[in-house]
Amino acid sequence: MKTTVEWISVDERLPHDGAVVCAAVTGRYPPDEYDPEPGEGLEFWLVLPMYFRTVHPVEETGEIVENCFVDPDYVVRLPFGGESDETVTHWTALPCLPGTDVHQILGEGVRPALHAVRS
Repeated sequence: MKTTVEWISVDERLPHDGAVVCAAVTGRYPPDEYDPEPGEGLEFWLVLPMYFRTVHPVEETGEIVENCFVDPDYVVRLPFGGESDETVTHWTALPCLPGTDVHQILGEGVRPALHAVRS
């Protein structure tokens, strides 16, 4: 089953604070012995799960980063044009759970929702 995704450019708008999204990230892998152009690294553009923060404190440095995307490993990436090695060009909201119009179900509602899509 193919799902249509609406990609939103970071130039158009950013997600709300705390939103979990899929982000299109571009950058360059560090150079290694397999690079087509030694010393430059391989350029990439890929999709990663991330969350958006309007204000993000970096524990290690005490720095405060505004309007950034953070991956599950706590790597911070800025919107395209920002001063990070890897930047986010576009983002999209996560899809809803199968057969629903919500992103999460907790507690007693889980079993009935699972039953509804499995029968």
